[in-house]
Amino acid sequence: MITNIAIGIGSLLLGVAIGWFILRSLTGGTIRLARREAEQTLAAAKTEGESLKQRLELEAERAAKDRRKELESEVSQAQGELKQDQSRLAKREESLEKMMVQLTDRQTKLDDLRVDIDSQIEILEKEKMAFESERNTLRVRLEEVSGMSSDQAKEIILEEVRHDAEHEANDLMQKIVDEATENARGKSREITLQAIQRYAAEHVAESTVRSVRIPSDDMKGRVIGREGRNIRALEQATGVDILIDDTPGIISVSCFDPIRRAIAGKALEKLVSDGRVHPSRIEEVVENIKSEVQEKIVQKGNDAVMETNIRGLHPKIVEAAGKMHFRTSYGQNILRHSVEVAYLCQVIADELGLDGELARRCGFLHDIGKAMDHDIDGSHPQIGMDFCRKFGEKSEAVLNAIAGHHGDIPATTPYTPIVMAADAISSARPGARRESMEMYVKRLEQLEALAKEQKGVSESYAIQAGREVRVIVDAKSISDGEAYAMSKRIAARIEEEMTFPGEIKVTVLREVRAEAIAH
Repeated sequence: MITNIAIGIGSLLLGVAIGWFILRSLTGGTIRLARREAEQTLAAAKTEGESLKQRLELEAERAAKDRRKELESEVSQAQGELKQDQSRLAKREESLEKMMVQLTDRQTKLDDLRVDIDSQIEILEKEKMAFESERNTLRVRLEEVSGMSSDQAKEIILEEVRHDAEHEANDLMQKIVDEATENARGKSREITLQAIQRYAAEHVAESTVRSVRIPSDDMKGRVIGREGRNIRALEQATGVDILIDDTPGIISVSCFDPIRRAIAGKALEKLVSDGRVHPSRIEEVVENIKSEVQEKIVQKGNDAVMETNIRGLHPKIVEAAGKMHFRTSYGQNILRHSVEVAYLCQVIADELGLDGELARRCGFLHDIGKAMDHDIDGSHPQIGMDFCRKFGEKSEAVLNAIAGHHGDIPATTPYTPIVMAADAISSARPGARRESMEMYVKRLEQLEALAKEQKGVSESYAIQAGREVRVIVDAKSISDGEAYAMSKRIAARIEEEMTFPGEIKVTVLREVRAEAIAH
């Protein structure tokens, strides 16, 4: 038993010893193998590191060479630029040195010249003092010899010089105006005659009083009404004055507004033809006539616009044009006058090479202010310009022609004087307008009085229906040049102090008569 145990223990110890030996053998081989592998890996790493080191060194050396080349190129370029700058600076310094030399020379010359000038000024001052002394001596001697002071002698000399200069200026002015008139007269006459020949219009004369025929005195009494109530109703409804006098078969309608006068006249004619005359009927008829007249106003405006072929007008402007059909100026219908002026403007503008359509528009609208000048304060040119601008007229030529066709404002375009000329042609032509005898005589007397106010005028006569003033002057006190200047002065005063259509010719006559008596 103990033997078996001993054998067992011995076997166990032997097994343990064998196992330990085997384990040690195995462990030692693995370690050696690992060492060999580690040594191989380390050797490979060293080899690869050396290779990488060499490659990095080569790349760094190559980059350094490239950078060195770039720096050398930049340095070379900078050196070149520096050399150029140095060359420019050298040239500039050389130029500045030359300029300094020139300035120094000029300064030297100026100094020398200043010295010469100072010397000459000193000499001139001495000569001036000597001259003044001599002149004073001569003045005293002249005053003693002539018996006049220097101021008196100066006045005589200045008067002679003034008279000679005025005479020469008058002769020169007359020569210039005669040449201009000779050259312009033919062309202006040709254009004016062509404009008149190419267009002619009818002219309608209306007065401020309209007469309505009444078939009988019985109807006149019905129109008057009980205690004049019908007449008062008609006057209140229309705003006119009804004039009833002893003239049989006529009742007169008077009003400064031709539209109201037309409404009242038509209403009275309708009431007379209808026979029913009472306040309510009068109001009804007047309202109907107002509508008819308003339609006629629009129709007349549209007809005139179509006749003149003007486009783009605001309806209010067209209506105002229609109102001009009922208005007259010196008996001339304003709407027909405007149409005529429109065509005359076109003809004149075409002859002058300007825009005929624009000129026609200017001429048609030039008197548009007369359609409302009874209702608005101001002159009709200014009223017309404001009215057209308010309703969309933007053309500067049209607005200036409206406001300036009577010379109220300066003309800024050539169309304004064209409208002025066409307006004068239309209104001044014989038969176009008429005036009352009282105004006619007053105008002639004023013309003659303006001429007689001139110094040296002996007689003055207004002839050719006030279109010409002949002035007779004293030949002994007025020269030929002064006569020409006098005609200009008289014409200027007529333009300033009188209002007239067309033009007035001023003729100054200077006549020398020699008389002798034989015994």
